[in-house]
Amino acid sequence: MKPKTAAAPVGRPRGFDVDEALDRALRLFWRQGYEGTSLSDLTEALGINRPSLYAAFGNKESLFRKALDRYVERHLCLYRDAFAKPTAREAVEHLLLGLADAQTLPREPKGCITVQGALVSGADAAPIQGELAARRAAGEQALRERLEQGQREGDVPAHVDCADLARYFTTVTQGMAVQAATGASRESLRRVARTSLLAWPT
Repeated sequence: MKPKTAAAPVGRPRGFDVDEALDRALRLFWRQGYEGTSLSDLTEALGINRPSLYAAFGNKESLFRKALDRYVERHLCLYRDAFAKPTAREAVEHLLLGLADAQTLPREPKGCITVQGALVSGADAAPIQGELAARRAAGEQALRERLEQGQREGDVPAHVDCADLARYFTTVTQGMAVQAATGASRESLRRVARTSLLAWPT
């Protein structure tokens, strides 16, 4: 008598790869935004039906949050590397140029999911708008703290408001993301990054 083969989890097709599915969902949300991505888009991209999607990830909002976590994990190294630079200016330069590269990777959607994903309008998407706003604010806060460190170490002038400077460079990076999503080249974004550094306070 043959031993029984273990059954696939209920509601999930045999051989279903959660990591691969999350990558596909991430790219879809990244390209189309949260509200611009329908459940039909997701089931087609993931190769599963709706019951399987719900069984694996919960609802659309839950899947988006998981995909967003995955995106943030992959980009944390850029921030870590940037903030490890010896001066605040070098840290900001590394971050801006790194983001110009990250927003224009070949074979990946262009721009930034925390910006593209926020292009929503319906009331149902309000929790996602709040989530994305919180993620952007966290990035700005991290940059502010690195600038304040630079101020304590003497490479950011004492008269500078680090909150304003962090907001300025954050606005630049978000504008770069929009430009990338609409076809701007890597080199043009790197020029924007270098130009923005001309505003570095002295």
